[in-house]
Amino acid sequence: MLIRDARPEDAAALAAIYADAVLNGFGTFEEVPPSPEEMEARRARAAGYALPYLVAEIDGAIAGFAYAAPFRLRAAYRFTVEDSVYIHPDSKGRGVGKALLSGVIDRCTAMGLRQVVAVIGDSANHGSIGLHRALGFQPAGVLPALGWKHGRWVDVVMMTLALNGGSETTANAEGLVLEGA
Repeated sequence: MLIRDARPEDAAALAAIYADAVLNGFGTFEEVPPSPEEMEARRARAAGYALPYLVAEIDGAIAGFAYAAPFRLRAAYRFTVEDSVYIHPDSKGRGVGKALLSGVIDRCTAMGLRQVVAVIGDSANHGSIGLHRALGFQPAGVLPALGWKHGRWVDVVMMTLALNGGSETTANAEGLVLEGA
């Protein structure tokens, strides 16, 4: 498995993986799959913040992707990102998510960020909850029945991971540009 930065030419593969999550899962609350062009625009936005947007390749095919995005754009949140992880259905259970999310966490740590937030669709999403727990994320709460998808109410599970000492150390804002890109 090769973990690398996503590139513009990966857009169609990213869109296909994400479309499966949109149409068949609860990990995202989107209901209409975005086009490859929209997926490339999203990747480019993350690049504009110098945040990680990674893909996993197995035998030359994209097996999944993960990225960090600003949690919110207000200045006070500039040390906090939200992670996202999506795996091709044929690659689930093969360690792809763990490799990708570990790469995102490592890059965010190197950037000096202090907090990663996981906003997980569906409290029955045991795969994503377990992945985040295995990488040290702590439960931060459940927002019940926050979204309506596939004919039912869906919870949002919040988890957090402190980086670089989290709230135990003073923030060093030098070099961080997460607000307004």
